[in-house]
Amino acid sequence: MINKKLLTVVLFLIAGTISAQEISKNALGLRVGDNDGFGGEISYQRYLTDNNRLEFDLGFRNSNNLDAFKLVGLYQWVNPLGDNFNWFVGAGAGVGSYSSPGNDGSFFLAAADLGIEYNFDIPLIMSLDVRPELGFNDSYSDDLDFDIALGIRYQF
Repeated sequence: MINKKLLTVVLFLIAGTISAQEISKNALGLRVGDNDGFGGEISYQRYLTDNNRLEFDLGFRNSNNLDAFKLVGLYQWVNPLGDNFNWFVGAGAGVGSYSSPGNDGSFFLAAADLGIEYNFDIPLIMSLDVRPELGFNDSYSDDLDFDIALGIRYQF
């Protein structure tokens, strides 16, 4: 019969190993995609705790009748899936400026984030995420946009 103390220690070690998937201290790269056009962002992630980080994205969006630049900041909770995979969820906000035929201005947005990432054995991480964004400005966008993007970042 298995000793209960030994079983408890083994389960504790396994649980600690599973939840110990590391988040790099810093990651810098690109996030590319969009919901109704093309967008690209310079993306920076900063480690906070074992399961939390900040992400800042500075980029542009280009669609049929609108060009926009924006800065978005997100707080993310990161959870391991195993085999170098993590899933993450986050929330944040952003500001930006836009230009459309006959109309220029600025806007504010609230954002959420949900995605999956793969942490390579080299200092590279690749992610796929969806970021619902709710814009606040009568002339820009008062609706919900689903920004879908692929990210690749160098970890250091």
